[in-house]
Amino acid sequence: MEVIKEKDGRPGKPPGKESQPLIIAKTPAEEQRLKLERLMRNPDKPAPIPDRPKEWNPRAPPEFVRDVMGSSAGAGSGEFHVYRHLRRREYQRQDFLDKMTEKQKMELDYVDKVSDNQQAADERTAKRRKKREKLKQKKLMAKKAKQDANKDSEKSSSSSEEDDQEREAEDDAEAPSFVMGKR
Repeated sequence: MEVIKEKDGRPGKPPGKESQPLIIAKTPAEEQRLKLERLMRNPDKPAPIPDRPKEWNPRAPPEFVRDVMGSSAGAGSGEFHVYRHLRRREYQRQDFLDKMTEKQKMELDYVDKVSDNQQAADERTAKRRKKREKLKQKKLMAKKAKQDANKDSEKSSSSSEEDDQEREAEDDAEAPSFVMGKR
């Protein structure tokens, strides 16, 4: 019988895989680093991702109670422990139901608060949009008024030029309105 020996001289191991030195992590950061290094040695291998832990649910109360405790004397010594466990389980169930009710109430309050905030934001946005539109309309009206004034002034300036020319012709015939050299 022939024993397969590796480079390090250990029998029974197939050649090709080198033994990894045992490293003990001393800190959580070092442990995480070692895990990452192990994952990165073979990137094609899928990484194990654990599922979320399921939420704890209490056992449902029994629909039919078989061993009903009576009020008569002479209960056995084990009956107290049975009662104690039933009571503890019922208190756990009640606490769980109270917590679930509180959680649902908080979720509803959160949804209401988010919707109120959204509505308030929409109102502010609408108000600001209206203000912007108003400003835009003012600018547009001012621009139109300016263009109309320019058109009117062009029309009046063309007619006023003709009037000016006629007046100059008339003015030449009239006496000057000022006399040079007079004080």
